[in-house]
Amino acid sequence: MKLLSKNKLFFALTVLVLFAACSGTSKEPVEIVPPKEPDVFAFGYKLNDFEVVRDTVRKGDTFADIFLENGFTYPQIYDINRKTKKKYNFRKIQPKKPYTFLFAKDSVATPVAFIYQPSMLDYVVVNLKDSIFAETQKKEVKLRTFEAQGIITSSLSETLDAQRLSPLLAYDLSDIYAWSIDFFRLEKGDRFKIIYTQKYVDDSIYVGLNRIHAAYFEHRKNPYYAIEFESDPVRGITEFFDENGKNLRRAFLQSPVQFSRISSRYNKRRRISYYGRTKPHYGTDFAAPVGTPIRTTASGTVVAASYTRGNGKYVTVRHNGTYKTQYLHMKKRAVRKGQFVKQGDVIGTVGMTGYTSGPHVCYRFWKNGKQVDPFRQKLPEAKPIDSKLKEAYMDHMQPFKEALDCIEFY
Repeated sequence: MKLLSKNKLFFALTVLVLFAACSGTSKEPVEIVPPKEPDVFAFGYKLNDFEVVRDTVRKGDTFADIFLENGFTYPQIYDINRKTKKKYNFRKIQPKKPYTFLFAKDSVATPVAFIYQPSMLDYVVVNLKDSIFAETQKKEVKLRTFEAQGIITSSLSETLDAQRLSPLLAYDLSDIYAWSIDFFRLEKGDRFKIIYTQKYVDDSIYVGLNRIHAAYFEHRKNPYYAIEFESDPVRGITEFFDENGKNLRRAFLQSPVQFSRISSRYNKRRRISYYGRTKPHYGTDFAAPVGTPIRTTASGTVVAASYTRGNGKYVTVRHNGTYKTQYLHMKKRAVRKGQFVKQGDVIGTVGMTGYTSGPHVCYRFWKNGKQVDPFRQKLPEAKPIDSKLKEAYMDHMQPFKEALDCIEFY
């Protein structure tokens, strides 16, 4: 009898033990079924049904290069390009952008589709089976809800950056509170809470901020709630209201430019260095880089879009029989005389035209035909929420307020 080595003996005994254990639990042979491959869907196809070839565009690659590498001939490539160029110009393909080929699982690997992804959200499908045609598509975007909070130490943007939050949240907050908080006068200790959504594709790929739906901002110890609500369901108008149903919007924005600073205020006895003498300054100067968008502070009709030597390129907007505003020293105008503009519309960009020593927009404000300081006026509020919607808003607002109140500062 041939003796087994220790390792072989151990293996044999192990097999016997396992066999005995198995035979003790079942007299019938056990059929081992391999796990089923999960279904994978993308670009409108079930990928399990195809041979999938994935790659990215390399520097110097052309549309023809990509197809040649995957077994296509020049006549085929010419035909594909001719039939799809009206839908998408594949001369615009860029390096590092992904693409996918789908081939049938047959003996000749018949080409079925080519998919090119110019962005995380967009893709182009070229059908290669039967008739050749192209379609531009967008991936399904899913929204996820998040909460955030912060305490101001120096600026809002730095507070958001310290928590790796999107800087776009600062612009959303400045828009929401544009009529009640001056974001260039925030103080150390001011704090905020927000509930917002972000956009994702393919379940986990982040493609951008959606928007803020509810916010709480504490400025100089004063609390400001802001809850999103569709105030005009017919026209689809959404606005922000406080916990009592009061509209946060006012008839006029505080500033014609976002995230700028006031470099010179309305002053009848200001000494202007450009002129070298004392001269009344009837406007408020907002310093900002050249090219910064200028917004109309209220809805109205453009009554002037012109140029003078002192004002440079400027726009004047009449809002009603009482109020009129003017925006000077533009680089470019974006509106024409007689055009109706809505509050917040971009009417031009910051420049240095006319008599000016630096890039800024001079904002002038008329009330009853007289130029006044807009920051000393008691300006009208926006139209309150419709009484028929007040109860619906209060029901909608309450859970958002409770959720904001539950967010703790740390």
